Amino acid sequence: MGQWVASLDMYRKVPVDLLEGTKRGSILSYGAILVMVTLFILETRAYFTTNWVSNLVLDDNDESRVMVNFNITMMDLRCEWAVVDTVSVLGTDQNITAHISKWNLDGGGIRKSYHGRNKNQKDIVLYDEDVTETHEELLENGEQAVILDYDTFQYAKNEFEYLFVDFFASWCSHCRDLAPTWETLAEVMDETAANLVIEMLEDEDEETLHKFTKEDFEHAKKAEHPVIIAKADCVVNQKLCQENRIMAYPTLRLYVDGEHVDDYRGHRTVIEMADWLVQKEGKHEKETETSDSAATIAAQAARRRMEVEGDEAEWFNEIKHKHHRGKHNRNDNWDESEHPGCQIVGSLMIDRVPGNFHIQARSNQHDLVPHMTNVSHIVHELSIGDPLTRRMITGGKVELPKVVKDKFSPMDSNSYVTHEYHQAYHHYLKVVTTDIEGLKSYRGRQLKAYQIIYNSQRALYENNKVPEAKFIYDLTPIAVNYKKEGRHWYDYLTSLMAIIGGTFTVVGMMESGINAAVAKRRRR
Repeated sequence: MGQWVASLDMYRKVPVDLLEGTKRGSILSYGAILVMVTLFILETRAYFTTNWVSNLVLDDNDESRVMVNFNITMMDLRCEWAVVDTVSVLGTDQNITAHISKWNLDGGGIRKSYHGRNKNQKDIVLYDEDVTETHEELLENGEQAVILDYDTFQYAKNEFEYLFVDFFASWCSHCRDLAPTWETLAEVMDETAANLVIEMLEDEDEETLHKFTKEDFEHAKKAEHPVIIAKADCVVNQKLCQENRIMAYPTLRLYVDGEHVDDYRGHRTVIEMADWLVQKEGKHEKETETSDSAATIAAQAARRRMEVEGDEAEWFNEIKHKHHRGKHNRNDNWDESEHPGCQIVGSLMIDRVPGNFHIQARSNQHDLVPHMTNVSHIVHELSIGDPLTRRMITGGKVELPKVVKDKFSPMDSNSYVTHEYHQAYHHYLKVVTTDIEGLKSYRGRQLKAYQIIYNSQRALYENNKVPEAKFIYDLTPIAVNYKKEGRHWYDYLTSLMAIIGGTFTVVGMMESGINAAVAKRRRR
């Protein structure tokens, strides 16, 4: 045993006298040293460098819901009609419009005024319940609301100072409900004009009264009419309604001196519409020192007809002189017709199952015209997950592979414009849960990020369907982990030994081969 142990010697020495140095061996030795130093430097640099490593695993996210953050501009859709809904395969159907912020935009896309949280559309009274007669009963003594077509509309705008038009469709249920109220408002205006003419005639002498025929009375009544109440059927007069960009029925539009002033969006009662006309006339009149206008007298007549008393009457008296006090109020200059766009900003919680959220035009007070509904839009921001995650990624507070950084909000600043009727863009989003090393909240909670792989397509709608901008999402069951990895110290040491040993071995083999070739040549 002792002899075997003594015989084990892997590093036996050759006597120095037997070693012979050569010039060739010296050159190869310097070359070997240069190679080893070069490889040593490269290996050391690689040791101190970390690389991104990705792994595919089953998604173990235990969150039942996830947040979607969006900032979208609807380029040709009023804020009052912009509705955001979300639907999932679990049967969850939720209207989230009341929980987002909407900004009115003018035709150039400039944000003009904060519109605030959306008012529930169901709060608007659709017709006057105090009008008990049916539309047919009101028409027994003649129709007071003037029926307009394309030609008579142009004439009415030029002829009358104040023209209040109901653009309706015969198939529209809201229009049918409003018809008795609208006819009653027309009767109030007609009665007011008749009373004004009678008061005027009371001051005339008897000879003048005898010359005053029925035709003269009707002509004078038209001249004293506070506001002409008219209506136009858009089913019959499609060209008229298209030129006036009527997008929903009924649209109650006021024209002053032939120009579109505003659309009425309040409660559809006789009194409130009459009061609104008073307010609009007050803004139009330049001389505020004059006596009560015809519209004010008509509003008083409407109040008497509907027997309004108490607090509402006091409110009316305040409205009557509002233009004196609120002359410089910014809302007095607000013209909704100049603000067709809407910027929608907010977030929503969605189930972690396939579903969609969509932005569409809808109103509880109108029947929208499908071919006039345009849902072209700009996606300023669309991301999924905690907003803190987006801020950390965009702010550079967490490292990410370059190819991955843009996949968390790939739709940002994209425009989706449709130029034809009955079209809208649908966006298909494949959502991938992503774990990133170092992505933690300020309290140390691990945050989840979500990559989005999207595809956008233009969808065609049937003629009777209102288009909608739809975002269809699906979360994959596979998650991706990203983390940085460096080399272990023992890998580094092994590589250094391999460099030294390998270099010596390879150079030794080269030297032996060269020596053998030279010796063979000498023997010849």
